[in-house]
Amino acid sequence: MTIDWTAFTDLISQHQRFVLTSHVRPDCDALGSELGMAGVLQAIGKQVRIVNAQKTPPNLEFLDPDGSVEALDELSENPGDTTDVIMVLDTSAWVQLGSMADVVRTTNAVRVILDHHKSGDDLQAVEFKDVSSEATGALVAQAAEALGVSLTAEIARPLFAAVATDTGWFRFPSTSQSTYALASQLVSAGADPAEIYRELYEQETLGRLRLRGLVLSRVAVSEQTGLAYMHVRLADFLETGALPSDTEDLVNLALTIEGTRAAVILVEQQSDVYKVSFRSRCELDCSEVAAQFDGGGHKAAAGGSIRGDFDEARAAVLDAMQSQLQ
Repeated sequence: MTIDWTAFTDLISQHQRFVLTSHVRPDCDALGSELGMAGVLQAIGKQVRIVNAQKTPPNLEFLDPDGSVEALDELSENPGDTTDVIMVLDTSAWVQLGSMADVVRTTNAVRVILDHHKSGDDLQAVEFKDVSSEATGALVAQAAEALGVSLTAEIARPLFAAVATDTGWFRFPSTSQSTYALASQLVSAGADPAEIYRELYEQETLGRLRLRGLVLSRVAVSEQTGLAYMHVRLADFLETGALPSDTEDLVNLALTIEGTRAAVILVEQQSDVYKVSFRSRCELDCSEVAAQFDGGGHKAAAGGSIRGDFDEARAAVLDAMQSQLQ
């Protein structure tokens, strides 16, 4: 499904004040898309705020050196009351908005979605979705072109991080000739791949490394189905000194094991509340499995959540994955 950029630009031209938001536990595509879109809208004279349910993870603060991304729980007012448009980027699922879901539900502003995920809910929004796109950040670059905005270093830097990470640094099947063309365009505009990679992957904390070692020590693989699975409990954060954001991308390490066809990780976020991340490099559709756990995403990568006793939660998740791999 391609996007009607004429309809998008018409909507943008009709409004002045914008609030941008994205999913909880924001990754580079979420933050990069928000920051890139903010730069695009500001370039054409719009008033823009970025408000997320949660603070930016410490390891991604480099994307926002000016600290422009606000956290809802630190605000004294409802941002949905003083805007013309709320634009949701990189998700269209209520559960993924966290506390920002109430803001979106109750606002009188126009609701807009810009996203590349297949699954989603009815947010009563004007949707601009392209599930064939490699990243929402790539859609923001297209929006800039449609609006006649020239890319600057401030816009290109977060968009490069968005595209690079959502394509696994250009190694996932979603990477195409146009992806490399966009990367070239972003570099020409001022994005520095070496600097972005260094900030993302060469600024490890001791706690993150200890957590990675602990989680990898307990990884298991089913010889019958090729499913690799791992978990993180709340006590693990205390033991290692790691942060919840340090679990980002841990599940991808399981896919490096020879013979692995799919992987899953359960991360305890509150007592008996687990975030679940699914990955596949076979015919298994992660988005279909995630839908069983109030989630969604892509065929190769998706997420959801589950509540309950750990052993029961893990058994339910593994059963759902194993049944698809038989």
